[in-house]
Amino acid sequence: MKVSARNMLKGRITEVKKGQTTTHVRIDIGGSVITSSITNEAADELKLAAGQPAYAVIKASDVMVGTD
Repeated sequence: MKVSARNMLKGRITEVKKGQTTTHVRIDIGGSVITSSITNEAADELKLAAGQPAYAVIKASDVMVGTD
């Protein structure tokens, strides 16, 4: 896989929850979980399923930081 994004986190899919138009995919990346919302069409094309390895590929112009 070749992409321009430099933030690629390898993990394992823990849940694929299909909604009416979007699918929420949860990826465990070593104890932390990242959730992604993608189109149902993309989820179907990728044949996503819990237990399979996957990458969370992050490309953003801004990253927000919050504290308690």
